Amino acid sequence: MKSVYSSLLILTLFLTACNSSEPPHLKDGASHIKTALRSFSDTTKLDTFKIVLNGDEPKNMELVFTITTQSGQQIYAKTLKATALLDNYKESIDLGKKKEQLQFMREELSLFFDEENFIEPAVTESEKPDNNTPDKNFFEELKKTGVNGFKYRLGKESKVYIAWSEQEKKVRNYYECCK
Repeated sequence: MKSVYSSLLILTLFLTACNSSEPPHLKDGASHIKTALRSFSDTTKLDTFKIVLNGDEPKNMELVFTITTQSGQQIYAKTLKATALLDNYKESIDLGKKKEQLQFMREELSLFFDEENFIEPAVTESEKPDNNTPDKNFFEELKKTGVNGFKYRLGKESKVYIAWSEQEKKVRNYYECCK
């Protein structure tokens, strides 16, 4: 009878060890991949927004952001290096320890697809371009097409706004600014 209990205990420990596939920096249950389905390149179809946190040390971690159409075509890819993000915040947030840096990157991942980052439509008819608009013609195109936009941050005072250009058949920046 003791051997049956011992065998069950060993089997349970073995299965538990085998099922722990998350990287060590994410063992608290936080996922290292987030996805969202949103209308972006086509107002009638959903595109897949995906963000992946790669790496196990802050010095080599990165957030890889992609947008893929319903047909499987990747239309946008951006890699955000953890070191660049951490450097932007070291003055205002205590990021001196590895633990705080890892927590910061997990938070960046979890907040990336917050509802406020999805802009519907990207540009309204009443909006006017300003000095932070890199291409006034594209801004006007967005007014006419009514496609949705998305924003993400590169640092505490730097945000990029992107949208689909129907004319060029690609994702472009339509606004770059501060908070």
